[in-house]
Amino acid sequence: MKNRNRIVGNRTVIGIICVLLALGITFGVAPLVTRFADRKVDVVVMKSNVERGHIITEDDVELKSVGAQNLSSKTAMKKELVVGKYAATALFEGQMLLRDHISGEGSSAESVLSLLDGTKVAVSVNVNNYANAVSDKISNGDIVSAIVYDRERDSYFIPSALKYVKVITTTSNTGVDKDVRPDGEQAATVTLLVTPEQAETLAKYNHTSFIHFALVCRGDKEIAEQFLKAQDDYLSNSNIEAEESDG
Repeated sequence: MKNRNRIVGNRTVIGIICVLLALGITFGVAPLVTRFADRKVDVVVMKSNVERGHIITEDDVELKSVGAQNLSSKTAMKKELVVGKYAATALFEGQMLLRDHISGEGSSAESVLSLLDGTKVAVSVNVNNYANAVSDKISNGDIVSAIVYDRERDSYFIPSALKYVKVITTTSNTGVDKDVRPDGEQAATVTLLVTPEQAETLAKYNHTSFIHFALVCRGDKEIAEQFLKAQDDYLSNSNIEAEESDG
């Protein structure tokens, strides 16, 4: 009898504890969860549409209060983080800005050309009509390989000195660059960011051969820098003229 009373007493204690825990959750934890879910934060939102490469101004953006729940850690929450930076892609009215949407460096042809200091130069090469399909898909900032057609040997090859080069822009016959050119207008030239020695090599091949371009990398800045570093390392330890005579 005593054991039965003890069991009943234990169940009663456990029941009371469960009730107290339920009350604690209901009146303690639940309000905190609700308060967090209802918490509002300011985020940066586009007020108008802008093209890739556009320098974002104060008039382009505004702060908007949104729920903090499920908000990306990359969300821009202060105007100072985006104003004066470049749009890394086309941005649209009402779009919430993430850090991936902006860049400290411009991708427009004009922004790249304005930063030339002599260590790298801009050189343009012609695009053959039958290569337009690929060249029209090349965008500012892409990393490409130059594929050269050797007429004498009737063969194609990628010069080691031109294995990884950065595209500044492609330009139409009417002189309109990729970042402002309407869809459907074909590219006539590709402008590349290269060393003076690479520029001489490209000019030679442009005059004596056909040049095609293979897309290597787009969008991932870290990977793009790795390709460009590999190219720079090769150039600093190789003789381009000797390679050309061998090719």
